[in-house]
Amino acid sequence: MNTTHYPAATVSEQVETHTLSVLVDNEPGVLARVIGLFSGRGYNIESLTVSETEHEKHLSRITIVTRGTPMVIEQIKNQLDRLVPVHRVVDMTVAGPHIERELAMVKVRGKGEQRMEMLRLADAFRARVIDASTESFVFELTGKPDKIDQFVVLMAPSGLVEVSRTGICAIARGAEEV
Repeated sequence: MNTTHYPAATVSEQVETHTLSVLVDNEPGVLARVIGLFSGRGYNIESLTVSETEHEKHLSRITIVTRGTPMVIEQIKNQLDRLVPVHRVVDMTVAGPHIERELAMVKVRGKGEQRMEMLRLADAFRARVIDASTESFVFELTGKPDKIDQFVVLMAPSGLVEVSRTGICAIARGAEEV
């Protein structure tokens, strides 16, 4: 007879991706404290964007995309909520309908027919040419992260040189503030 005080092992929980919107005071050291919370506990950040959103109130929004089990995500939200400069933490993934977008600049190099193919692909993805030379283009592309991933994959054989991405920005749909 094997008796134990510990509960039976549960089926491993599914790892999920969540987008967190964190409203914070816009002051030195706040971002470092938020990032320190993640690194100190071994949580990974998939995407991070920060910008002042309410100048008069000196508030910034930090949008963080992270992965973890539901329990880990809940821990992250609770720990963020306890930080002093944090005003509000919203898990956009569960809060309701929302819009996520990312900006990317994609530099490609090519000549002749290859350049025409790059322009056709860019047009199909609604990417704008923001810089051009006789041998290269820089495209600006805004959309869902998977759309940007797909554009980068398709541009790779044509002569992909460099990619710069902003990270995800998210906002709730509708008239209400979340």
